[in-house]
Amino acid sequence: MKRFWSGISVVGLLLGLTFVAASLTPSLIPRGPVVQGVLAGVVMTLGYLCGRIVLGIWTLADMPMLKGRARRVALFVLTMAVLAILAASLAFSLVWQNDLRARMGMEQAASARLTGTLLLAAAVFALLFAMGLAAHRLYRLVRSRLERVMPPRRATTLAFVAVGGALFIVTRDGLLDATIGFLDASYEEAQELFDAAPPAPAQDRVPGSPASLVDWAGMGQPGRDFVTSGPDATAISAFTGAPARDPVRVYVGRANAETPQARAALALEELIRLDAFDRSILVVASPTGTGWMDPGSHDPLEYMHGGDVATVAVQYSYMQSPFALLFETQTGLEQASATLSTIHAHWKTLPEDARPRLYVHGLSLGAWSSMHATNLFYLVDQPIAGAFWVGPPFPSQFWQRAQRMRDPTSPWVQPRIGDGSLARVASRTSDGSEGAAPWGRMRIVFLQYPSDPIVFYEPQSVWRRPVWMAEPPGDGVSPYLRFLPIVTHFQLAVDMALSTATRAGYGHAYYGRDYIAPWAEVTAPDGWTAADTERLRGHCDHGFQLGCSGK
Repeated sequence: MKRFWSGISVVGLLLGLTFVAASLTPSLIPRGPVVQGVLAGVVMTLGYLCGRIVLGIWTLADMPMLKGRARRVALFVLTMAVLAILAASLAFSLVWQNDLRARMGMEQAASARLTGTLLLAAAVFALLFAMGLAAHRLYRLVRSRLERVMPPRRATTLAFVAVGGALFIVTRDGLLDATIGFLDASYEEAQELFDAAPPAPAQDRVPGSPASLVDWAGMGQPGRDFVTSGPDATAISAFTGAPARDPVRVYVGRANAETPQARAALALEELIRLDAFDRSILVVASPTGTGWMDPGSHDPLEYMHGGDVATVAVQYSYMQSPFALLFETQTGLEQASATLSTIHAHWKTLPEDARPRLYVHGLSLGAWSSMHATNLFYLVDQPIAGAFWVGPPFPSQFWQRAQRMRDPTSPWVQPRIGDGSLARVASRTSDGSEGAAPWGRMRIVFLQYPSDPIVFYEPQSVWRRPVWMAEPPGDGVSPYLRFLPIVTHFQLAVDMALSTATRAGYGHAYYGRDYIAPWAEVTAPDGWTAADTERLRGHCDHGFQLGCSGK
């Protein structure tokens, strides 16, 4: 036991605790005790590892080392300083967390949670430390065997390469691939494909029915939910007090065809079968990573236009958006491009006075893929009528160009783009109606929350303060948030993984009522007023959290 404790680096532990204190600094998204505890344990392990590496380099460089009483005094002073910083960070974390929770309308955190956070952090650190110790012992074992047949220096190098390579392969090709495969299989199973699919609908107008060109069993649960939900003509008419039509909804699952182009062609054929091009509004929507379509976005649009709307979407992944963003980004971009180009090519052959107004739409990863698909050709050659993109991820070049065009006197999180005749930005507190000039022929609206890390994360925050952090805090953002090199970057990266762990209307949890006014701005329903917007908001809020299907 004494030998074990003597092998632990005090400097490494102190650096690890400093990392824990850094993980407790303010962020965009509030964190529960379990998440914060696991995070603290992981960063403590990283800090400890960094400390051991620095000490190893210092020793190899034959640099001077403190000894005796001087070393004990220095360690004592350093320990007291680190513990003081950690205690202050723990206390302050409760202050900023509760301030942020109050701004987001969430339940306050109790001080007792700090104890649980520390205990969980210690347990995670102990587990990871044990794994590191096992890897080190494996390295020593391999080195000792190699020293029997070769010089020590060569044995040390080869042992490091062999063990490091083995761990890399196991982690990347073993654990990582197994994890991705498990996630993909789990999400695919959750889609209830083929044998697990429920009975197909009987109505010919519903995709997946016996009369449909789209196989019901291969559509997946998100697609089936989309085409069988939403308001029908009766519900819409009851709200508007005028005759209405049954909206057209088409969805093609990833399992319905082998390639992006084949799925796009199938979607077009189904649109034609359902006479979707006879509607006044046609929306080409890109779903999220799992294929989910937010009812809070699509239901209001159908109420606005008396059901005279057709919406089409094609699935490209089974994974949750964060995983799809990392591992299947290109798949989403390819599918969105194939879908829009195929439908646009048919749409532009129709007489201008007899075809629907064409719009594009997407949420989160769907917004990114939709923006990627909406290239210059669709803006110049037979242009679309507009676009509505929600929670656009930070890597999107289209969104970045729009941000760079902003009026520098406007806030980064609520920018004024040009004169407002082409593009505007909406949020929870702004409906996108503000513009120095009237709308032009094409209308583009971005909906983004100031507290959304998916939108406002910046890779350069490793060393450079993001523009929005130099401005007064936006809606739902804590005034305690401050820029710290490296720390801020790490906090924003963690925030992205937790971006939906908020109340609706904050972070990356977009709320149905916030879609209504932007959709009205983009599609300009005949005779629609601000009073109609408020009435539809009330209708959606009555018993519905995300959608307003009326069913």
